[in-house]
Amino acid sequence: MTNEPPSQKTELKRTLGPLMLWGLGVGYVISGMYFGWNLGLAEGGTLGLAIATFFIIIMYVTFTFGYTELACAIPKAGGAFDYATKALGPQWGFIGGMAQNIEFIFAPPAIAFAIGAYFHIFLPSIPVIAIAMVAYLLFTGLNIYGVKAAATFELIITTLAVVELLIFAGATLPHFELENVQTNALPHGFSGAFAAIPFAIWFFLAIEGVANVAEETINPQRNVIIGFGSAIVTLVVLCLLTFSASVGVAGWEAIVYPEPGAPASDSPLPLALSKVVGENNFLYHLLVTVGLFGLVASFHGIILAAGRATFEFGRVGYAPALLGKVHPHFQTPANALLINMGIGIIALLTGKTAEIITIACFGALTLYIIAMITLFVLRKKEPDLPRPFKVPLYPLFPAVALFIATIALICVTIYNLTLAMIYFGILIVSYLWFHFFVRKSR
Repeated sequence: MTNEPPSQKTELKRTLGPLMLWGLGVGYVISGMYFGWNLGLAEGGTLGLAIATFFIIIMYVTFTFGYTELACAIPKAGGAFDYATKALGPQWGFIGGMAQNIEFIFAPPAIAFAIGAYFHIFLPSIPVIAIAMVAYLLFTGLNIYGVKAAATFELIITTLAVVELLIFAGATLPHFELENVQTNALPHGFSGAFAAIPFAIWFFLAIEGVANVAEETINPQRNVIIGFGSAIVTLVVLCLLTFSASVGVAGWEAIVYPEPGAPASDSPLPLALSKVVGENNFLYHLLVTVGLFGLVASFHGIILAAGRATFEFGRVGYAPALLGKVHPHFQTPANALLINMGIGIIALLTGKTAEIITIACFGALTLYIIAMITLFVLRKKEPDLPRPFKVPLYPLFPAVALFIATIALICVTIYNLTLAMIYFGILIVSYLWFHFFVRKSR
């Protein structure tokens, strides 16, 4: 075996502790509290989105326990790709990895567009797309610089975003009225609950990204458990507070449409708070300003996780080997980060936020299904595999997560047939490439 030059190294540096993992886990997701989820109200109303969110919370809690077992047993940067490859073989591993890549690469463009829209309020002369592209360049650069610096930054802005959500809840909950929740609560019948599923998922999308930095975590068998668990608890509490506080002040239509007949808004929290304090109040301006941190936290964090997922594909030879190399000085997956940025900017230029969110949800649900099947297979196939953490109430928890994720994927497909064809088309084309070119060459 020959020694590789420094530029060819494929090992990531361990620098992350449990607090950093909590910051990453919450940060990946927290933008979902600030925008996007309210679009589900237009589909299902208060009750429809509430029903969808109830089952999605159950799915994510049970899934997180199962995924933590996998992450602690196999602490690799590829996450679901590595787990599925070990349990189900390279073909299913490739499909799980592609689903993960689609989720992590398509979520940031939707968030980048929201960042551009927020900044555009303060800098109206600069186009939203231009601001979003600058954000991509800036945060891709920070991730290339180093994972510890990136995670430290993530922890700071995530903490600010969490505090701001608590301030928002404190300002609005005293004005909560049950009548507002009950008004036109199910405008499209119970079918609206199924149509609202992607936007309920958006509350928690990408929490599993914590597993992708397990290879860069100090003592991952202990710290991943702490970071993952504390993150999901924090997010469930914030979801319930944000949903109740927003809808309860003026009804769901007031936080979807700025005015009757207007397009759906990407800023539900400012709309809700304006009903309580007005648009000239200090709290309103604080929310708009600090709300930007929530968007940045998720944008930056998912870029980090996506870089690791793409890096692992390159490292094992399922993508060009260049993607599996780390930067000779910073020891970060610079090539993978740059490629992901290029794809993200192309998606960003379409300007279709809701559609991009839905495609990311397709990837997430596919990943969850494969991951839970992987958990069952590994329990049977490798019973002696060291498992520092075991999912409680096995097999109930992974079975519940698998069942809800499967039903959700079917429903999202039925209600988004065109996007489903695009998503599954990407999976099929990429699999054919893998089967006929990569797999045979290996």
